[in-house]
Parts: sequence; structure tokens; C-alpha cells
Amino acid sequence: MLIRSSKNARISRRAILRGAGVTIALPWLESLQAGTTPPQRFAALFMGNGVNEDQWWARGSGESMEFSKTLEVLAPVKKKVNVIDGLFIKSLTGQGIHPAQTGSLLSGAVIERGPILRSGVTIDQVLANHIGQDTAQPSVVLACEQPLTGYHETNFSMAYSSHLSWQSPESPMPTEVYPSLAFDNLFENHGLLRNASILDRVRGRIETLSKEVSATDKAKIDEYLTSVRDVEKRVERLRIEKHKADESAKGQPAVKMDRPANGMPEDLRDHARLMCDIIALGFQTDRTRVATMILANDLSAQIYPFLQIREGHHSASHYNLSDGYERITRFHLGQLAYLAQKLDSMPEGEGTVLDNSCLLFLSNLWSGRKHDNSRLPLVMAGGLGGTVKTGRTLDFLGAPDSSRKLCSLYLSILQRMGVKLDRFGDADSGLERL
Repeated sequence: MLIRSSKNARISRRAILRGAGVTIALPWLESLQAGTTPPQRFAALFMGNGVNEDQWWARGSGESMEFSKTLEVLAPVKKKVNVIDGLFIKSLTGQGIHPAQTGSLLSGAVIERGPILRSGVTIDQVLANHIGQDTAQPSVVLACEQPLTGYHETNFSMAYSSHLSWQSPESPMPTEVYPSLAFDNLFENHGLLRNASILDRVRGRIETLSKEVSATDKAKIDEYLTSVRDVEKRVERLRIEKHKADESAKGQPAVKMDRPANGMPEDLRDHARLMCDIIALGFQTDRTRVATMILANDLSAQIYPFLQIREGHHSASHYNLSDGYERITRFHLGQLAYLAQKLDSMPEGEGTVLDNSCLLFLSNLWSGRKHDNSRLPLVMAGGLGGTVKTGRTLDFLGAPDSSRKLCSLYLSILQRMGVKLDRFGDADSGLERL
């Protein structure tokens, strides 16, 4: 069945293909969406424990922008990023290290010690509450690492260290760490046929639609379906590998096996790319307009054998000026660069999906060895539907604290995405020069 949502429907006007136990939304097609305005999207990617500050800088603007060794991964999209320095959240300073420096990174709220969680509704969930009813999934909340439990020595809950998104002051959003389940949720892939290809189940509908659209849109559909199949095959490979390792499953064909309870890739490179691809597909098809992803928790136990580093992430951050930690930082920033390039390759309206998006990369610290969060590393990618000028370096370090509020950036983003707030966190005005 091919469904085009009506002009007055709350769900955006996208072609939707439904098959047995699956729903596939198609990308922006000029043949179907001509004359409509592409939606705005927001995503935040987080890496805990700071950066190698010696290799975190940018200079200039536009084509002449220069990047440090770490930020060089942004070169392919340099005209569509802003590197922002000097912002911070005052309420997260002076209370202790780690969870006390992380608990309200996307809200600016004052967090509390002890057994009762108290933070604030984060920018992504404010957006989800405002525009989420227009999409199948109000937001996507992903992570490449399981949440931490217990309490830190500072008597702050470790939940603050491993949750970026909060739906209420008392409740963080659950994170999805398994790519297979995130993929299934995106395509409403449920039921007995869940292990069969989602594309096979809508093949006839695809052929029918391809005859109704322009040659340009047909090529766009073909490219999109190739991307879906690529992600599907990588997810399927995880299931087959898990199946092979399961002694009780011997003698059974893989297609009859349930999704594994533990479907996390062993290689972080595969895990992070799969999650980025799922966000990209969600944005491209307007299944969601809001996403967050934790690449590495604060106090992260991630390991990086592919970077020739023996220490875990947190331990390595105590030597954050080392070449090894620079490689860790560059790897994680590379995920933002990858996602930005992916979105920039997707034509939409007069531009690309990236042009209509705002992607943030940030950490809770500047320097891991000093546990310094008086300034935070921040990269912003995308023009947010033409409301943000890109290709710039913005330095707020010399400004007074009142002009360095990270929440001022959040308030600017919210206002430009149609959320009319007079205040967010500790900010009552938008960020200057944005």
C-alpha cells in the first residue's frame, strides 16, 4: 500500500510504503512535496571527558578556514560548520567532577545530589514535545555504551554521567544501545517477518511508485533504498554472528532466529557508524526530527584497540594532551563529520538535509587532566533551514560570563525552530553573533 498523507495531516507529506509488519517512509521527493518547506531537525552527539585542547582550534572563515589536527576531519564540510569556543554552563561548575559536570549539559538546570534525581528537561525533549507530533517518532535517543549505575564519590548519581536526554527533571530518556532495535523501531519492523528484508516486503509498492515520479526522484529513491539495504545488511550481520556463537541455535537457519538480546557490535567503529546511519535515515525520511547520541559516557569505559591505545577512555583522558587521546577525540568528532557529510549528500528542496538541520558535537569538559569545564568544546553543523550562517569560528572566551552561556545557544536554536520561549536554563536571551 502506498500512502500519501493529506495536506492538512499532522504527519508530514511523505510517501509511505506499508508491507507485512513494516513501514518505510521515503525521502523528500519533488514530485510529491513541490511547494512545501522542508522541516528543520536537531541532533546532539556527546563524547565525555573532554578533548586534547592543544589540538582543538579553528581559525578564519569560509574556504580559508583552518583546522587543527583534530578538527581537520571537518574539512569536507567546512563551509557548513561553526566552531564555537568559550561557552559554558555555570551551574555545572564548582560542584565536583564528572556527574556534577554532566548532569544537565543539554538543559542548564541545577542538579541535585543524593538518591532523588533532579535535572531538567533537555533541549531535544523540548523540541520533541513541540514538533514530535508531526513525526512517527518524536525523538531518537541512542548510545554506544550502556548507562552507568550507582553513585560517584561526590554523591551524585551516575545516571547524570550516562544520560544526555531528559524527559522530565526526575527522569532521563531511556537510551537505545542496540542498532538492530533502533533500526526496527525506525521502520516499525515487527512481527514474525522481522528477520526478512524490509525492502522485499514492499518491493511491489516501490515499483509502482517509481512509475509515478520523475526520473530525478526515481534516482533519489534508488539511492535511498540502497542506503537502507546497506544498513539492513550490517544489522543482519550482527544477528548472524550472534546466531553462530549460540550453541543452542545450531542446526537452525538464521532467518528463524530471534533478534539477539545483545546486538551491540564488538567494534565501536561499526557501532557508531550504524547509529549515525540510523539517524540519517530518520532525518531523510522525516520519521524523526530530533536525535541525541552518546558516543562515550562521562567516565566512559570504551576501549580503542583500533587506535593502538591500551587505556580505556576515562583513564586516557587524564593524559588528554597525549597523541593517543587526540586520536580518541578525532575519532569521535569524525562521527559528526560523517553524519554531516551523509546528510549533505541528500538533496532536499533548494538545498540538502544538512542545510535544514542543526547538529551539535560537545563534551562535558575542556581538559580531562584538570577536570576543567569553564569552557566547553563545541562544533555546530548545518544551517537550520537558512536561519544560521555557517563556515565561521565564534570565540566567546574574552566575553563576560553573561555572554558565554551555552543555554543562550540552546535558546537561539529553540526559537529558530518555532519554540517560543523567553528563557531556557540560565539564559534569557539568544547567543550573540549566531
